[in-house]
Amino acid sequence: MRPQLWKFERRAQAMGYEFVAGVDEVGMGPLAGPVVAGAVVLQLGDRIPGLNDSKLMTADERERVDRIIRRRAVAVSLCAVDHTQVNRLGLYKARMLAHAGAVAGLSVKAQYLLVDAFDVPDAHVPQLAVVRGDKICASIMAASIVAKVARDEAMIEYDRLYPGWDLPTTRGTPLRRIAPRSGDSAQARFTGRLGRRFASPSWSDSRARARGRTRRGRLFAVARLRGRRRGVPRPPR
Repeated sequence: MRPQLWKFERRAQAMGYEFVAGVDEVGMGPLAGPVVAGAVVLQLGDRIPGLNDSKLMTADERERVDRIIRRRAVAVSLCAVDHTQVNRLGLYKARMLAHAGAVAGLSVKAQYLLVDAFDVPDAHVPQLAVVRGDKICASIMAASIVAKVARDEAMIEYDRLYPGWDLPTTRGTPLRRIAPRSGDSAQARFTGRLGRRFASPSWSDSRARARGRTRRGRLFAVARLRGRRRGVPRPPR
């Protein structure tokens, strides 16, 4: 056990907060697919074998630890922001929307948030932005792992819907060869950072448009937009 992994959770509980949630997102770098955020409330000091920075783990390791987290965590929540909303909002706002949706979807009300590097302004909850949190904070590590596993599974499903994109291998990262567009089966995902158009699998399949969908028995919430306001209900104050 690495006791330093729990120092931020211990500080929060010392201030009187019982339910401390770690929050992190994946999908900011890729050029295809959604931005997915995870929020996880763990039992303080729970020994989760293999818990680590998700980027340093293999896919098999992440899936194994993901199962342990889901079995032993107090609460786990996921929220995805699809490529159309990324195009409309930009990556920064898409990340905030995914974070807020993941926090709002927790089965227990989070009293304090530990967020990797950024805060969650739409969640009216005391919080701390932890720099390099996915490397040094147990709750943020767990959130990163469940979000990464969920997004990878979604990209595999997209590959079945839109073959030829090699999405299970690339996970939507920049490609040297872009598959030819085919009607409405592909949509463009833009980033101001790159200023170029890249093909991206569509999130417009009717099953994925549901407000909530079950994937292997897991709730995978899809963030929506209502008019000009973000479509994620705010948790009660």
